[in-house]
Amino acid sequence: MASLVRQNTLLLVGGFLLVELLVSLFFALFLMLPLARRAADDLAGLMILAAQTWAELPPRTRPAFEHELWENHRLALRAEPAGMGIDEWHPPFFYLLEASLSRRLGAPRHLASETVAGTIWYWADLPAGSGTLAVGVPRERIATQPLVAFVLALGCGFLFAFGSAVWLARRITAPLARFEAAAASIGQGERPCLLPEEGPHEIASLARRFNALAQQVRDLVSARTTLLAGVSHDLRTPLARMRLALEMLKSNPAPVLIERLEHDIEEMNDLITTLLDIARGLEREPAAETDLAALLSELEQEALAQGRKVHRHAVSCHQAVAQRALRRALGNLLQNALRYAPSGPIDLVCEMRGDRIRLGVLDRGPGIPPDRIAAMFEPFQRLETSRSPTTGGAGLGLAIVRELAKAHGWQVALEPREGGGLAAWIELPCASPRA
Repeated sequence: MASLVRQNTLLLVGGFLLVELLVSLFFALFLMLPLARRAADDLAGLMILAAQTWAELPPRTRPAFEHELWENHRLALRAEPAGMGIDEWHPPFFYLLEASLSRRLGAPRHLASETVAGTIWYWADLPAGSGTLAVGVPRERIATQPLVAFVLALGCGFLFAFGSAVWLARRITAPLARFEAAAASIGQGERPCLLPEEGPHEIASLARRFNALAQQVRDLVSARTTLLAGVSHDLRTPLARMRLALEMLKSNPAPVLIERLEHDIEEMNDLITTLLDIARGLEREPAAETDLAALLSELEQEALAQGRKVHRHAVSCHQAVAQRALRRALGNLLQNALRYAPSGPIDLVCEMRGDRIRLGVLDRGPGIPPDRIAAMFEPFQRLETSRSPTTGGAGLGLAIVRELAKAHGWQVALEPREGGGLAAWIELPCASPRA
């Protein structure tokens, strides 16, 4: 299969040559041919007039007339007849001259060719008084060479068209070659380089989309590396405790050691389940009509079951959303608030903001420094660095919220509150709310 460069080069060369042929054809038909016909007709009239004038002049003045005719018009006269001539090949102009003579004389007339002193002459017998006179035209009088000009123009045009076509084809396909190399690097597991977002609109738009894809691949590779590093770190502690408990069970099989093993196994199972949810990308859930205020009420009851009272501020709003995913995301935000703001008030909020619905979990805990907010959405990121389960979770709650938001087209934001604390918001697009 031909390459794109070759295909485009052939198409462009063919297009250029077709345009050149059409331009040459129109130029010849509507400019050169009318001018040539007019010149041939003028020359035919001059030859006939010269023959008639020569017949009417006194014999003593005829040599001077012949000299002047040669000097000024490159025409020669002789008394010897040239004959009717034959239908042989002539340069294109002399065919037009034959047609003009035939039309003026009222009878077909062919030019007779003759070589004199290395010069080709074309003669015609024309009426001169009561007889005929041969009038000759040297071929060099008509210096134009339309066929040579056409061949040269076509050849130069072909070279120009070929060079331009190769340049244009390479200019068009060069970005595609870069796309191919970058895509191949992705297929080989390498981190792709970003492409320059320049050139024609379509190429620049394609480069922007590819760069966005490349950035997503980089993020996925980075997230995978972080997940593997985090899970290996967080599994090492319970595995060490389990190994110690097993050694102790050999000498002292006590129920408390078995309970410790069960607790460690449960902790590892929860961590692996959470990681599998993130690794699967948290698949998109179909939307269903949901009362958002009732959803916040359920979360309020869960907090009460854990011994914490929260304040709910919500309008009654029905919206088609992914109910289980939204409940899980809000539940993760609420659990973070309960864990890191153990004593201050917590508010659950549902409000309309233009064409958006905002659901928020607001607390009065220590908050998050603004420069660390973006990092908190990465897996295994915690403000508290001890990694102890007693002082915090595994650092996956906000990562799950981010993945759920990506899957369903929501927006998540963490904002510091006036007076201290943190406001965690999930914004939903408002399709057709009934509030």
